[in-house]
Amino acid sequence: MLENETSVTLAQAVRALHSVAVDGKKTQSPGRLDLLARYCVEQLARRGLHGACTEVTIPGGARPKKWDVAWQLHGKPRLAISLKSILQNLAGTVPNRIDDLMGEVANVQMFSPEIVVGYLIVFDVSLDAHRGKHGTTWCELLDKRLARLTGRSGPAWGFGMIEGVALVRVDFSAGALLISSEEEVEALFDRLVSEVAVRNPSMQDGYRT
Repeated sequence: MLENETSVTLAQAVRALHSVAVDGKKTQSPGRLDLLARYCVEQLARRGLHGACTEVTIPGGARPKKWDVAWQLHGKPRLAISLKSILQNLAGTVPNRIDDLMGEVANVQMFSPEIVVGYLIVFDVSLDAHRGKHGTTWCELLDKRLARLTGRSGPAWGFGMIEGVALVRVDFSAGALLISSEEEVEALFDRLVSEVAVRNPSMQDGYRT
């Protein structure tokens, strides 16, 4: 669990990612999204979900998997958030991210159909390009495909779909420029916490918006 006296802004988390992935040239460093994970923990706490942890192994239908952020109730994970960054090789990374999402989400939902899942993806638009085959840019393509997989809610809980997503647009061409507004991204946490509350009536007394 990450605890810190000072709050983390989305801009700070983006700068930390830039420092590791761009300045340090470590785009696959396991610690590149640590501050972003802390940002998520704090956003959940502000909405009443205290005690979220990072790097949590959650059982799945095929195998356990480690999730970047998770919140538990009565010893069982009720919320999982996956953090991703797309900073290079868009032609290969964008399709792979969609495939990975559907696979890992279906895996955890097979074991816990009621679990709430969110994705937060940082996308460097300075690398974006028009994809003639699809008549759109890679970022737009990713946004459209994520929209098809987002909005999972009861009573029709579709496997392989998620409750919420935030596509955080940045421009790393000349520094750590955050393009998306913090309000856009915070809407993800509003959605996730709302779904957790609906599916877990026992927490209502301690839940606050």
